[in-house]
Amino acid sequence: MRTEKDKMLAGELYDPLDPELVQARDSARSLCQDLNATRERDQDARRAILKQLFGQGGESVWMQSPFFCDYGSNILLGERVFFNFNCVVLDVCVVKIGDFTLFGPAVQIYTATHPMNAQLRRKQEFAKPIEIGSDVWVGGGAIICPGVRIGSKAVIGAGSVVTRDIPDGVFAAGNPCRVIREITEYGRG
Repeated sequence: MRTEKDKMLAGELYDPLDPELVQARDSARSLCQDLNATRERDQDARRAILKQLFGQGGESVWMQSPFFCDYGSNILLGERVFFNFNCVVLDVCVVKIGDFTLFGPAVQIYTATHPMNAQLRRKQEFAKPIEIGSDVWVGGGAIICPGVRIGSKAVIGAGSVVTRDIPDGVFAAGNPCRVIREITEYGRG
């Protein structure tokens, strides 16, 4: 029989109050609280927490706390990903982030979503995975919605709400976020 965690990671309806999931969220939130209580100079302690928190990439992530997430283990980071202050990742499904990707302050990444049916919503939820390529820059305050893929070398404008896929190598912004133009390889803007 499939567990609630199996259903959750598969993007199916699941019970978020399942004891295994509650314990996993509590553990991740405790790690976030420990991380957020450290000082910048406590690099060894911070690195140990980040390696324990993330499913992948904790050994090279650059983190400005505070940082918050649901599980942590569903966050798979490439090399040298950067999170600025106050980022939130609701990693109910996998969040895969490529190498050298940068997140401005208060970026929010949401895999979690809920059924439209109110009765169903009382007991179950579901999620859609998010994939963000390498060398992406997400401006401060942007929100990345469930199921979105952002291509490599894309730039997302500050305050954008990303509701659909964004291709490689473009500048996209707005609510809803849309492609504004292609990025030239040598251009500054």
